Amino acid sequence: MTRKKIVFVIVEGPSDDEALGVLFSRLYDKNTVHVEITHGDITTDFKIAPRDIAKALGNLVKAYAKSNPFSRNDFQQVIHLIDMDGAYIPDAAIRYHPEAGKPVYSLTEIKTVRPEQLALRNQHKREKLARIRSLTKIWGTIPYQAYYMSRNLDHVLYGKLNSSDQEKEADAHAFAKKYREDIDGFLAFLSDSDFSRMDGYLESWDFIKKGLHSLERFTNLGLCFAKIREERRLHLSLSAKNER
Repeated sequence: MTRKKIVFVIVEGPSDDEALGVLFSRLYDKNTVHVEITHGDITTDFKIAPRDIAKALGNLVKAYAKSNPFSRNDFQQVIHLIDMDGAYIPDAAIRYHPEAGKPVYSLTEIKTVRPEQLALRNQHKREKLARIRSLTKIWGTIPYQAYYMSRNLDHVLYGKLNSSDQEKEADAHAFAKKYREDIDGFLAFLSDSDFSRMDGYLESWDFIKKGLHSLERFTNLGLCFAKIREERRLHLSLSAKNER
């Protein structure tokens, strides 16, 4: 029996997994593909230098492979979901606010009690993203692409900013429940919404760098599933013809 190929998905937190895990699994043939989701925000981890980001991503996949065990040939692709968190905004849009113990995001600015630290975080993240957007393979041969959620996943999927952990969990559960039996609706949501950036992979990354877009509601994740969506449409069209 042929071993299933692994689609390895990196998300930033557990609520991201809850919102998308079951939906990602249903996008692929369960007889030939296993979707594995792991958590970790390595784009803001200061312990990882921007020059080492490709190595860090490869090590993440290697650690999973070693624990199972798998080889690099068992992986079909790596999908990396990244929250933008205003990484590309000008420093002037980072505002000091004495009561903002944690950053408070809007569509036009970030309020924080530590603006210099947040500006440094953004610079560090931009340097990593510059490398990430150009990566096509990790661990030597495994196809890799990164997709963004701006300002973050909650913003894109639910239209919410500054959600609490409790709100994240509740919204993730509701989103997964809404689309688990409507995968085509999920694909349409990602690809056809006014926040969907479907104008090419590198073009979509060029777009999010401009102005305040990295605070605004945008995602290019629909590009990841463009081929799957077209195959599903073709299958439905052929099925409809056969039923006539």
